[in-house]
Amino acid sequence: MNGLLAQWGSWSEFWSMRGYGLYVWGSYAATLLLMLLEPWLVARHRRRALESAAQPHNEDETS
Repeated sequence: MNGLLAQWGSWSEFWSMRGYGLYVWGSYAATLLLMLLEPWLVARHRRRALESAAQPHNEDETS
């Protein structure tokens, strides 16, 4: 990590990213959130589809 601090000078400069820290770290946070949310949504959709397919459907009913 010496190379990191040599480039930025201090940890606070690293986290602020010369004024772009909110954009940079916000982008990382949004990406992480979406990457964690995607598998959960896919599993939920799959579970609901399997439950729907397992239920008997009455063909006489009209929607």
